[in-house]
Amino acid sequence: MAKITDKQALNTQQPDEKGFFGKYGGAYLPPNLVGVMQEITEAYQKIKVDPTFIEELTHLQQTYTGRPSPIYYAKRLSEAVGGAKIYLKREDLNHTGAHKINHCLGEVLLAKKMGKKKVIAETGAGQHGVALATAAALLGLECDIYMGEIDVEKQNPNVRRMQVLGATVVPVSRGTKTLKDAVDAAFEAYLADPETTMYAIGSVVGPHPFPMMVRDFQSVVGREAREQFIEMTGNLPNYVMACVGGGSNAIGIFSGFLDDAEVKLYGVEPGGRGPAPGDNAATMTYGKPGTIHGFSCYLLQDKEGEPLPVYSIASGLDYPGVGPQHCHLKDIKRVEYVVATDRDALVAFYDLSRLEGIIPALESSHALGYALKVAGSMKSDETILINLSGRGDKDMDYVMEHYPLEAYEEQKLLVK
Repeated sequence: MAKITDKQALNTQQPDEKGFFGKYGGAYLPPNLVGVMQEITEAYQKIKVDPTFIEELTHLQQTYTGRPSPIYYAKRLSEAVGGAKIYLKREDLNHTGAHKINHCLGEVLLAKKMGKKKVIAETGAGQHGVALATAAALLGLECDIYMGEIDVEKQNPNVRRMQVLGATVVPVSRGTKTLKDAVDAAFEAYLADPETTMYAIGSVVGPHPFPMMVRDFQSVVGREAREQFIEMTGNLPNYVMACVGGGSNAIGIFSGFLDDAEVKLYGVEPGGRGPAPGDNAATMTYGKPGTIHGFSCYLLQDKEGEPLPVYSIASGLDYPGVGPQHCHLKDIKRVEYVVATDRDALVAFYDLSRLEGIIPALESSHALGYALKVAGSMKSDETILINLSGRGDKDMDYVMEHYPLEAYEEQKLLVK
């Protein structure tokens, strides 16, 4: 198996001392947060090599989250599409229904060991909010979750779950009333009391050390997947695909394969309704370098550098920026970033449900939708591994109301 050189691996996997992956990342902070963020950085660097912390986190992953999550061969779906064989890394089977619990347990454990009393976060689809509320309940911390009003309406089941778990859900009514505005509001709340609270960022975005820290907690997905796939098939996958909004689930699975030169990696962005500004959230496809929320990245922005309104049928993907490591991976051409439209995601949502009995999250459906479009042109001995990052319970009411099944049955479901 061909390997990326040690130098390439180091440059790909680790930021420099200021938190930059290549020219992306860093920490662009107001003065009153510089010291606080340095405290978090130092605490994390110390704790991530602490055997006691590692043992406690590993124990929770195994007995609470349900790790390792399995890899599943989607035989009926693969046969229906033809071409490459499609495999799924089943992060949807984790406790709370998505990959988000992986980093939430780590962040809340860190906050507790630092003596914090509360964790604050944003959420789009609600999966990060549910996972953080779950971890906070487990470990005895208060939890405030900021969520755009549009997403509150779309993801009402997850709102109720957060409230049952004891979290305070704060609707955000300004701006586009979606994920970007929820991040703004959560960050402002954190600025008001950084001493007793910790902002538990929900993806590999934000100021250093969060892109590195969330990536590290999510890397368990890639480590498991690489070992499991070789054990299952005797080989590495030819392709690994994952949806990309902020980028946590994608970098989690990619991290297990970045050093394997023969494995082609695809990050699938939300193409929404099309390429026009405001109709998508395909940051690396249509954006250019800029700064948002304390870090630099590819950014969908206007002529003045302000973030553009974004859109995706998947609430967890409608963010105008993206993790800095993803930006670096795009620039060095280690990962190819592509788009899947709303329609691609919806058809994949129904396809997987009907052919495999697995209802995927709309976010994950983007990666699946792209795979369905390209698998048929591949050889029958080639393999695609998709990170199925979440389950679709949260999306059921919205999809059935706005995109009834009958419309897709008339088109015979499968993407062509």
